[in-house]
Amino acid sequence: MSTSLADRELLNLQSRHRWTVAEYHRMGEVGLLNEDSRVELIDGEIIEMAPIGSFHGGHVNRFIRLFSKVIGDKAIVAAQNPVVLSGYAEPQPDLAILRWRGDDYEQSNPHPEDVLLLIEVSDSTLHYDRDVKVPLYANHGIPEVWLLDIRQRQLEIYRDPAHGQYRQRDCRRTGQIAPILCPDAIIDLAELFPKS
Repeated sequence: MSTSLADRELLNLQSRHRWTVAEYHRMGEVGLLNEDSRVELIDGEIIEMAPIGSFHGGHVNRFIRLFSKVIGDKAIVAAQNPVVLSGYAEPQPDLAILRWRGDDYEQSNPHPEDVLLLIEVSDSTLHYDRDVKVPLYANHGIPEVWLLDIRQRQLEIYRDPAHGQYRQRDCRRTGQIAPILCPDAIIDLAELFPKS
């Protein structure tokens, strides 16, 4: 049975419930979600995340190793932990370089003002990361986002957010790069993309 145009338009007009970060956390407290739930909150919707395979996980681990060497105790390197962007958004980027805080963000999750750099490692999620998450980060003033396209072996760099988009975009396969807010944390792309 097909749906008529009028019925489809009515469905589009019906409002959806947007979950708040507080409601999302409450779901975890009462057991509807748990630590093994692979979900994140994006603009009030609970989005199921793709499973982490070894290829993806290995690239995240490589970033952790490389940044840990060059950052030391100047900032915090967080992997796959939530960042509260607003009352309706709490994504879990693959990696976050955060301002130093003595409690290691144990008392509260980081917010946009705590973020120096967010990194998404993309294999099967490239379009979602590029078309949904990067604009979400720009909307909330995240100063810099790196999107690692592991299939194409390239790093997309997004900087200078304004009006919901990044004004500076670059793509690199070789050379060295450092986050603008951590200029001493230089990463060599040859280490990021080792020869197989």
